[in-house]
Amino acid sequence: MEVIRTLLVEDDPLVCDVNRQMVERVPGFRVVGMARDGFEALRLAKAVRPHLVLLDIYMPGQDGLTLLKTWRKEEADIDVIAVTAAQDAPTVETLFRYGAVDYLVKPFRFERLKAALERYRQFRQLATGKTVEQDDWDHLRGGIEAEATLPKGLHAWTLQQVEDLLAASATPLTADEVAAGLGLSRVTARRYLDYLNRLGRVRLEMEYGTVGRPAHRYRWVGGSPA
Repeated sequence: MEVIRTLLVEDDPLVCDVNRQMVERVPGFRVVGMARDGFEALRLAKAVRPHLVLLDIYMPGQDGLTLLKTWRKEEADIDVIAVTAAQDAPTVETLFRYGAVDYLVKPFRFERLKAALERYRQFRQLATGKTVEQDDWDHLRGGIEAEATLPKGLHAWTLQQVEDLLAASATPLTADEVAAGLGLSRVTARRYLDYLNRLGRVRLEMEYGTVGRPAHRYRWVGGSPA
């Protein structure tokens, strides 16, 4: 298995160390450096030559978006997963315009990070092959529908995040757990889960406690749109 060299860029040293521990729990990934801001990351990347950077966006000194633009201007052979507290559409749109392969909303759970890293590893495996078949790419993207085919108010990228989180979890998740893992409201998470349930991609399971209403848990079963 290829070892994917990963650079962490995060101004909070405690958060950076937690992220390092989570990354190294995923087979095939090794943290080769940690930087506090964009300036340090720019210098360090030339020394350690990472394949992947987990890039915080809001940092003192040089911020992550400026660093990402610099790497793209230099045509650096570096892939980026953005880490940000921002969820506004213009920020996310700009991140993808400059080539971020994924983004994680703080605070994120290990399951969401694991799903992002595993999808990135699959992407590298496809990209380094001699050819890329359509079926391979469709499988990697999870068969996600075009934005126009989704019900009003649902977005393809968020749906992909919900699917990734469910698929990476060993146990079924509640709407509250999905919301916490992705930085969504409970109502928003429930809308995506209900949609996936209608498509047959998740199975709704009832967890009965000693008091109160049973908890609704959603187990990922995969599948294609009906």
